[in-house]
Amino acid sequence: MTTRSRYLSCSAALSGVTWRRSSHSTAANNCVETARLASGQLAVRDSKNVLGPALLFPPDAWADFVRALTGDGLGRA
Repeated sequence: MTTRSRYLSCSAALSGVTWRRSSHSTAANNCVETARLASGQLAVRDSKNVLGPALLFPPDAWADFVRALTGDGLGRA
């Protein structure tokens, strides 16, 4: 991976994006939300703090992360 992740101190700076959360999340808002940006990057924020920080990931880094989760590539603690 040649592109590094970025950090935004306020996700409100990402105006006009559609934030989505997993259909598996509960009404307790204890999850993360994601948004695909026009640049192709994926933004991730805490659903309990929608104006808080967001992390921006290149598409390949996010795909690798999700693949590791679904295939138990991170191992069990």
